[in-house]
Amino acid sequence: MLARLGALIGAFLLALPAAGQAAPVAPAPAIKWITEASATLDHWYDAADGRYRTTNWWNSANALRAQLVASALLGNNLGPERAANTYNQNIGNWFRNDYYDDEGWWGLTWVQAYDQTGERKYLVLAESLFTDMAGGWDLHCGGGIWWSRDRNYKNAIPNELFLSLAAALALRTDGPAAANYKQWALLEWDWFAHTGMINAQGLVNDGLTEDCKNNGRTTWTYNQGVVLGGLADLYRLTGDRSLLAAAGSLATAAMTKLSDANGVLREPCEAMHCDVDQTQFKGIFVRNLVALNEVQPSSVYTAFAVRNALAVWKSRNHSNQLGLFWSGPFDVADASRQSSALDCLNSAMQLS
Repeated sequence: MLARLGALIGAFLLALPAAGQAAPVAPAPAIKWITEASATLDHWYDAADGRYRTTNWWNSANALRAQLVASALLGNNLGPERAANTYNQNIGNWFRNDYYDDEGWWGLTWVQAYDQTGERKYLVLAESLFTDMAGGWDLHCGGGIWWSRDRNYKNAIPNELFLSLAAALALRTDGPAAANYKQWALLEWDWFAHTGMINAQGLVNDGLTEDCKNNGRTTWTYNQGVVLGGLADLYRLTGDRSLLAAAGSLATAAMTKLSDANGVLREPCEAMHCDVDQTQFKGIFVRNLVALNEVQPSSVYTAFAVRNALAVWKSRNHSNQLGLFWSGPFDVADASRQSSALDCLNSAMQLS
């Protein structure tokens, strides 16, 4: 079954034209790409502490989530095995630290683990992380959670993660708990949509100034992405189609304004230097494009994901390591770059 599906996906990839170009030749079926990219990522996994070498704490949450999705697509148990070990090695601190966005990344990864395994301990952990994040909400700037416990910056990413985790938990719980998560999701989106962080181009600037205005800082791809997943789940909860319109606008802005001339996603920092956090961002956008497509299917999203996957695989090195520049050339290898690119390959498979 997998071999047949791989052949079909490979044929689809061969047939789909890139933006403004003739159809490129896919180097291998999608299943082979994901198999090799996931195995390469796993070389960075450290079983002793349940993290991925060469990355920061939050990157490991995203790397694990990419491996979980790859395992679901491939029908193997590697991702769930890594999730179980990571849980066991780190449950002593309940995956908490000083940064609310870090907690949000782990919360969403444990939701993914729960979905794939049915093990309730992962959902309990995700709920615990959400409760801690909710403690970061106050009325400075009218609402929203802070970036960290220091309470010195209100910005986009922790609030997008708060929205996404609230909506995800509302869909996976019932009774008063589900109602509580739904209300938090609604409250968060109402606040976020009125902060001014979404600029006139439909791009999300990084955060707010001390006097609660758009700070005009970098429009990162992951700030265009996480909110898509949150809005998709909030639509499932409410049926409010204005949420889909907002998500579609954000997705289109990223695909048109944060991509190169060939329609391949490009992080703003690539012109100079991207640090180990920023190398993670692009895969997060494409991953959340899948979530949006589930409630608002679009051939544009499929074409974008597949075009990017073709570019990613073409730009790999001889060891199937995937770099920062999805259009090439290959730069260096680490778990952040690899897992971000694996997110792209996974997404192309899911969308097609």
